[in-house]
Amino acid sequence: MITRDLLVIGGGINGVGVARDAAGRGLSVFLCEQDDLAQHTSSASTKLIHGGLRYLENYDFRLVRHALNEREVLLRAAPHIIWPLRFVLPYHRALRPQWLIRIGLFLYDHIGGRKLLPPSQHIDLRRHPAGTLLKSEFSSGFEYSDCWVQDARLVVLNAMDARSLGADIRPRTRCICLQRHTDHWVADLRDKTTGDIFQVKARALVNAAGPWVENILQLDGEEISDKRVRLVKGSHIVVSKLFDHDCPYIFQNEDGRVLFAIPFEREFTLIGTTDKEVDEIPEPLQIDDDELAYICRSINQYLQQSISPEDVVWSYSGVRPLYDDASSSASKVTRDYRLDLDLRAAPMLTVWGGKITTYRELAQRAVGLLAKPMDIRLPDWTAHSSLPGGDMENADFAAFLARCRDNYPWLPDDLVYDYARNYGTRISLLLKGCQNMQGLGRHFGGPLYEREVAYLMEHEFARTAEDVLWRRSKKGLFVSVDAAADLDQWMGATR
Repeated sequence: MITRDLLVIGGGINGVGVARDAAGRGLSVFLCEQDDLAQHTSSASTKLIHGGLRYLENYDFRLVRHALNEREVLLRAAPHIIWPLRFVLPYHRALRPQWLIRIGLFLYDHIGGRKLLPPSQHIDLRRHPAGTLLKSEFSSGFEYSDCWVQDARLVVLNAMDARSLGADIRPRTRCICLQRHTDHWVADLRDKTTGDIFQVKARALVNAAGPWVENILQLDGEEISDKRVRLVKGSHIVVSKLFDHDCPYIFQNEDGRVLFAIPFEREFTLIGTTDKEVDEIPEPLQIDDDELAYICRSINQYLQQSISPEDVVWSYSGVRPLYDDASSSASKVTRDYRLDLDLRAAPMLTVWGGKITTYRELAQRAVGLLAKPMDIRLPDWTAHSSLPGGDMENADFAAFLARCRDNYPWLPDDLVYDYARNYGTRISLLLKGCQNMQGLGRHFGGPLYEREVAYLMEHEFARTAEDVLWRRSKKGLFVSVDAAADLDQWMGATR
């Protein structure tokens, strides 16, 4: 039996955030995830670190303020995988009035302690590069700041940091039974790769299972009379690049929602998302025809040249486990989180809801709630710490990239950029001993080489081609189906 202070169930962003924070405060931590890290909700986001401009209309000021504060904390912690963007909001006369948008942007600029990012401004789309994509009636709009994040990589970097602090991180390990005692928990876990079953004993439990949070509660024998989670499916599409400039768009929809169109992987545009309430997690989890039609119809209100389902080169879907606040529609359900600490016997902390932007604050509060029952004496620490690869001077990615180009003159420029963006200062570990392209080993297609795959297997918990191509990176957009099969075979033989 493995004995630890804390057992965390769930390898999405909230679970790894809690594991990292707790390990850094001196607890021995065991984290289990039934599949790959970030395989579900945490890799299916719109990939934004943002306050959520539209949440202001729901009067969710607390969430927006905290998210905007966290936006700057995370930008400093991981400037390689998080970077600023200037969003363009075309003014649609038939929808929200200009004065309301101006008020919303004023609040967005001022309630979150913005220091690093420029403020919003009115723009003339007849002169702004973003106007060339749009129909002529959209002649004016607004520009404001938010940030992009490589969401699945954010999860993996937190898991790596937790492991460096002593946490035991076990992907593909499912919790199948829980027993609660007065002063400890015993969990039966199954290794999905080997089929082996083993036990972990822990002083406390954190349930961060996302869409499966109520399933974990039921393992403990708890009867759930009222569902506290609303499952909301969100889908995105990827098409060939629609525009050459760097500004993403936020489009208002007639139903009160918004749709984003964001530069993606240098050659594509990411468009989403939908909000579709579901009773259970669909199998298979993929975009529906009505969601695809909704996205195309909504964005085509704005574009000079329409897109259609035939233009989609890739799509993905996820299920958000939102805390049920009794809102009338899925789009109005709060994206804020709730933490429930049960001290009837050995401590159990349950995480409800949440969003990527506020994961660090959530984790800090979660461990803070456990401080007294677990006698945690070390203070919180993550607000001023970098994530693996993010320890670059002044969080200045542009200067770091320039140094990488000088240090690796034999690498093609696009590959230097790719490695710097994905791995930050750990590029030196990735390329250790390499002096030329031959040192990268076998070429699997697109920008993917053996050296990167071996690094991901050794340091980032990757086990399959899907882990590499669609979560540790998005190189699946550039690698053929046959090459992906070869990669899977190679990885299986290498393990």
